[in-house]
Amino acid sequence: MYREDHDTTGPGTRASGSGTRAPGPGTRTSGPGTQAPAPAASAGLAELGPAEPSLAHLLVGLQLTDSAFPSGFYTLSHSLEGFAQARAVDSETLPALLESLLVHGVGPADATALALAHRATREGRPETVALVDEHLFATKLGQEMRRAATRTGRQLLDLAAEVYGRPEIAAYHARVVRREVPGTQAVAAGITYAATGVPVRQAVACDLFAFCASFAGAALRLRLTDHRRAQVMLHAVAPAIERTVEAALRRELADVGATAFASDIMSGRHERAEARLFAS
Repeated sequence: MYREDHDTTGPGTRASGSGTRAPGPGTRTSGPGTQAPAPAASAGLAELGPAEPSLAHLLVGLQLTDSAFPSGFYTLSHSLEGFAQARAVDSETLPALLESLLVHGVGPADATALALAHRATREGRPETVALVDEHLFATKLGQEMRRAATRTGRQLLDLAAEVYGRPEIAAYHARVVRREVPGTQAVAAGITYAATGVPVRQAVACDLFAFCASFAGAALRLRLTDHRRAQVMLHAVAPAIERTVEAALRRELADVGATAFASDIMSGRHERAEARLFAS
C-alpha cells in the first residue's frame, strides 16, 4: 500500500557534533543546587508527532476543491436531479442519499481509482494509470455518467497542465486528446495530485469533499435545501468521508466499481428526460 513520507525533523533542532559549546570557566555541571537544563525545543515538538504535510500541498488541494475551479463539476448533479424528478428524495432524506452515494458509489469506484492512479503516477507507471482509467470507465454503466466523467476529466487535465506545469499531467492529457485513454475525472485528479506532491490520503479526501460540495450545490439549485442546511449536511458527512478514504486506500484494481444501482437507474431516466438542468 502506498505510504506517505513525512519530515519528522522539527524546526530549530540542532544536531550534536561540531559547533557544540563546551562548558566555560565557572560553569556549574554538577553538585547540590545545580539547575537542570531547560528541555530542548525539539523535545516539545517531538510530542506533537510527525510534521504536517506541506502547506503548499494543502493549498493545491484547496484550489482543486474550490467551486470556482472550472473543472465542470458545477454542471453535474451526480444523479440527484433524477431522484428529484422521480420525487424519490426530499430535504429530510437528502443527507442519507449523499452518504449512500459516497459509501457505495463514489468511494468504491472513483475514490479507489484516484488512489490507484496516484500511486502509479508517483511510481512512474503510466501504463498502470491507463489501466485504472479504462477499468473505471468500464464500470460506469450509463452513457450519461461516462460522458460526465470524461468531460470533467479532460477539462481538469487541460487546465491543470497549464496551472501546475507538470510533465506527468501534460503527457496524460495528450493521450486523452489522442483518444488513447478515456481520461476519467477521478484518474485525472489522481495524476494531478500526485504530480503536485499532494499525499494520497489528502488527495482522496479532497476529491470526496469536492463531490459532496458539488452534490450540495446541486441540491441548492434544485431547491431541495437551503444554504444553512447544506452546510450542516456537509459537516455531518465528514465521518463518512473519513471512512470512505480509508476504505479506498485499502482496495486494489479488481475492487473498483460502484454498487449504487438506484443511482444508475435515476441516471438512465435522466438521460431521456424532456427537461434537464444538469448534465448528469
